[in-house]
Amino acid sequence: MISKVLIANRGEIAARVIRTSKKMGIETVAVYSEADENAPFVKMADESYLIGPSRVNESYLHVDKILSIATQSGADAIHPGYGFLSENGRFAEKCEEAGITFIGPSSKVMDMMGSKIEARKVMKQANVPIVPGTEEAIETPEEAVELAKQIGYPIMLKASAGGGGIGMQVVNSDEELRKAFDNNAKRAKSFFGDGAMFLEKKIDDARHIEIQVLADKFGNVIHLFERECSIQRRNQKVIEEAPSPFLSETTRRKMGNAAIEAAKAIGYTNAGTIEFLVDEKEHFYFLEMNTRIQVEHPVTEEITGIDIVEQQIHIANGQKLSISQDDLEIKGHAIEARIYAEDPKTFFPSPGYISTFDIPMGKNIRLESAVTSNYQVTPFYDPMISKLIVKGATRKEAIELLIDTLAKTTIGGIKTNVPILLDIARHEAFQSGKTTTKFIETYFSPVKRN
Repeated sequence: MISKVLIANRGEIAARVIRTSKKMGIETVAVYSEADENAPFVKMADESYLIGPSRVNESYLHVDKILSIATQSGADAIHPGYGFLSENGRFAEKCEEAGITFIGPSSKVMDMMGSKIEARKVMKQANVPIVPGTEEAIETPEEAVELAKQIGYPIMLKASAGGGGIGMQVVNSDEELRKAFDNNAKRAKSFFGDGAMFLEKKIDDARHIEIQVLADKFGNVIHLFERECSIQRRNQKVIEEAPSPFLSETTRRKMGNAAIEAAKAIGYTNAGTIEFLVDEKEHFYFLEMNTRIQVEHPVTEEITGIDIVEQQIHIANGQKLSISQDDLEIKGHAIEARIYAEDPKTFFPSPGYISTFDIPMGKNIRLESAVTSNYQVTPFYDPMISKLIVKGATRKEAIELLIDTLAKTTIGGIKTNVPILLDIARHEAFQSGKTTTKFIETYFSPVKRN
């Protein structure tokens, strides 16, 4: 059984894992870069170790340093959080070789799903609907243009190993595709070590809806319903909610069953998320699988009462799921707003010194934060500094609580996206549930806000 866990991550997710681990009586080890020396998660852990300079390739992405600290501290498990090494099959494999429990799926499954091209093939074989597109990596811009003519514009040019919108671009013509291909391939190679590209048909007016799954090592798989994640900028999520205000009960059941079948088809274990695009007629298409915990997992926890991190640890310990699908039901409505240190007019990062950080707490309000007052936000990492999660008996109640809480929030010293979060929550289209992936582009693009 796991007795000491090292969290190979930082910020709010490190704090989140530490909190549940302590609740379970498990000792915790934090690793931190020079930039994070005074971060709250460092103080929360039972032990903390400096891992290296601020840049990620010298700290949070340095596999050998992390494993060395795990051995030095006596940690028998590693939780990767999200981002960084969380979907790196080689890291999971090296944990396995070192006799350290990796709290996630096997390296083999992770590698399979880490390649979006391979994932599309597997899902097609499992009869999970996929977006029309290419089946193999594309080598040259001219090859891409020929294939694009068969699929039809507009098209999504995507990096097979990509994530967070990196290496992804909408293209509308042969000329745009030629210009975009090499730049996106180089960017993907730089960020992920893999520049393989592929094409997918762009589905207009789509929604981004994902299904949370849990799978143990005995073949038991359940889903914890869906999350609506359509409100995005730069292909990164801004507001998520559970359940989706759009899905019918019939489609909810079909998507849940498809996610379970997808997980079973690859022999998946631990927590994972199957992401779908859903069109206006509720036809859904596999987008990708995230083989880790998601940033937006708290909204699922709020409507199900399930601690997903706790379940991850139980599964890693070799325990059977203690919950069946029939045990689960949706209770209320939850919304998460990601608070970014960024200019709300341009969406550009805005690092700096936080003089005041005051988010009012109360019933049905949950805060997952990486920062406090008198804290320096550095330019080295993702600009998300906190997540505000609210819950109501109904979606209307949750929205009202979100608006009230955001309106009373004070973050001084840096620019944040709180103003745009408030505008979104107050917008008629959001309140009526009309939230496609074009939402911010339509109502809140930098051009429209200047």
